[in-house]
Amino acid sequence: MIYTLRHKTTYAYGNSVSFARCVLRLTPNSSPGQTVMRTTLKVSPTPTLRDERLGPFGEVMVTVLIDKPHEALVIEANSRIDVHAPPLPDASASQPWEQVRAAAFGSRGLEANGPAVFLYPTRRTPKIAEITDYARASFPPGRPIIEAVSDLMVRIHREFKYDPGATEVSTPVLEAFRARHGVCQDFAQIMICGLRGLGLPTSYISGYLRTIPPPGQPRLEGADATHAWVTVWCGEGVGWVGFDPTNAILAQNDHIELGVGRDYSDVAPIDGIILSGGNQNLTVEVDVIPEEAET
Repeated sequence: MIYTLRHKTTYAYGNSVSFARCVLRLTPNSSPGQTVMRTTLKVSPTPTLRDERLGPFGEVMVTVLIDKPHEALVIEANSRIDVHAPPLPDASASQPWEQVRAAAFGSRGLEANGPAVFLYPTRRTPKIAEITDYARASFPPGRPIIEAVSDLMVRIHREFKYDPGATEVSTPVLEAFRARHGVCQDFAQIMICGLRGLGLPTSYISGYLRTIPPPGQPRLEGADATHAWVTVWCGEGVGWVGFDPTNAILAQNDHIELGVGRDYSDVAPIDGIILSGGNQNLTVEVDVIPEEAET
């Protein structure tokens, strides 16, 4: 499936901003499941300095510096991507989860896509016994790993309410877990905490999800959104498999990957600092357009 992606972020400031420095993670990378055919990143006003480099997990990080007064900052990323996810493995034939855990802890490689990097807690995804115990109910002895992780994913989808007003980017994962409310970021990080608590390598994925408008209604421009899900290392023979707890589905050709990290902090699309004494208004417009739907 080939997609055209547009991600436009506009900051409108109440007072003139004299200085801004931002780190942008809005440039997708090719991977075994997708090929980036074209990508551009435009910033207005034109930055005084612009630096591009690869981050620790292979993500493209563009740092921009603007040191002239401006009343608005507009960042627009455009890409064309061919998504070709591999066929889903047989869940019941996957390795028992304890064998995968043992293989992960026996791994000595520190490459960005290796299991060892994603075994340990972070500030946003700490080791929390309460969440580990919740996950453990899906992992009886000997259960195939994909079957077990899928069960946990479905439980989160069933028992947690999607509520955009319940949490913020900074909400601690335990708070979202106890409230049983949140958004895709919360559900992904809850799942990560539970799986890493059991010793299973799990990564946080930022990206986009293809949405289909109701029958007879047009796709609304700018109405799509960024999304988050997880991938779990399921052993040497299978590798990484994507699980989307917000929708209780395995990630396939409707999921477009933007960045991979240990938690949200590693893949935040935009972060940085500005110097200003006024308020700001943030507008984000996202379009995920399948090629056959373009007009």
